[in-house]
Amino acid sequence: MTPSCTSRTQLPSEERQNQAVERAIMLQQILRDMYIDPELLAELNEEQKQILFYKMREEQLRRWNEREEKARMEETVLRKTTRRNQSNGKHVQWLCGKDGEVWVWVMGEAPGDKPYEQISEELIAERARQQAQKEAEELRRQKEAEITKKFRDAMAQEKARIVAEKWKIEIEDRKAAKLEEEKIQEELKKREEEERQKGEEQIKQQEEIRAKELYLSLMQAQQHSQHSDDDQEWEEQLRRSKAADEERSHKARRARDEYRRQSLRAIQKGRVAGLSNLFQRASLNNDQEIKLNNSASPFRPLSAASSNIWERPSRPFSQDVIIRWFKEEQIPRRAGFERDTNRIAQWFHGIISRQEAEELLMNKSEGTFLVRVSEKIWGYALSYRQQSGFKHFLVDASGDFYSFLGVDPNRHATLTDLIDFHKEEIITSSGGELLLEPCGQQKNPPDYSPLFE
Repeated sequence: MTPSCTSRTQLPSEERQNQAVERAIMLQQILRDMYIDPELLAELNEEQKQILFYKMREEQLRRWNEREEKARMEETVLRKTTRRNQSNGKHVQWLCGKDGEVWVWVMGEAPGDKPYEQISEELIAERARQQAQKEAEELRRQKEAEITKKFRDAMAQEKARIVAEKWKIEIEDRKAAKLEEEKIQEELKKREEEERQKGEEQIKQQEEIRAKELYLSLMQAQQHSQHSDDDQEWEEQLRRSKAADEERSHKARRARDEYRRQSLRAIQKGRVAGLSNLFQRASLNNDQEIKLNNSASPFRPLSAASSNIWERPSRPFSQDVIIRWFKEEQIPRRAGFERDTNRIAQWFHGIISRQEAEELLMNKSEGTFLVRVSEKIWGYALSYRQQSGFKHFLVDASGDFYSFLGVDPNRHATLTDLIDFHKEEIITSSGGELLLEPCGQQKNPPDYSPLFE
């Protein structure tokens, strides 16, 4: 036989040996884990499955026998230890009194012992005090959060007001505005500290009152209870008291919300409306300039003398209504124009969809933005390019001001004021959005052409 023929005959036998070794290793792993992959199980035929299950059953019996044997050995060792301890001769001896009888002590009858009623009363008082402390701590945290949010919002509103006014003043007046802002901040901090101290005093008073209420309720439960169910009665009283506290907290929260809503309405009708009128008077002068330069401008504002009286619907339901709203209400407020010029702002777009806005911002850098007319509300949508995608913020323009819906409480007299404000201040603290680069038009004519025709 030649060497080449020998190598050919030996090769299959070596492969079979390797396969047998692999199967043995795989079988050991399955028996060790007592688990087989479903895909591997599906590749086996019925005979192989029966053999595998038989082997797994044998492994289970072997493990069970090992555990039983180990338990028997431990039980034997425990019995031997018990017998050894019993053989040491230890015994119990009762303590006897002067009369030779077994000495017995009854709680409350020995000299210096407190009566059971006093001990029970002290335990109830301590339990009531601890519960009152927990509730007072929770009230303290809630009060601190409310105070912090209240004065943070007040600080942001005051800062927005000052920033809105700084565009009208000269450079030398900005120092005075800064000093005024610092003075207002100091006053707000002082008021915040006073209100925090006042809230702390109220919480302490509520804690004392609550401790007395809990003490009285627990004492009543203790007097009516004749068996060992005092803990259940105390938990029921605690549940009722918590329900009453939650009801009072809910009413107080509703009162605060109503007060905040009335305050915002007053601000809207008062200070912000005044700023809006101030800006509208400036915009009327600019409108006159637009009319004088109408031959040079490609777009013409809608005339004040309209053939039909404009009444805004409750919501926009068609593009024609939106265009009418823009011409009647937004052009007189110079929405979409650059500050102090008659040019359309680079960031302003017409009635385009969310997908079209994202396509315009697709290849732009982070911080690029555009403002488009919304089809859902009387206002606009600000589309923002971030590192991981896009964000869209709704801008409410239904009143005499412009503000983000649900994001930023600051109100601005014009749409340009809102954009300029957020070029320096972030929109949300979590996202840190700053308006850095406007996204211009890519179509000719521009997508805002129907708004100015």
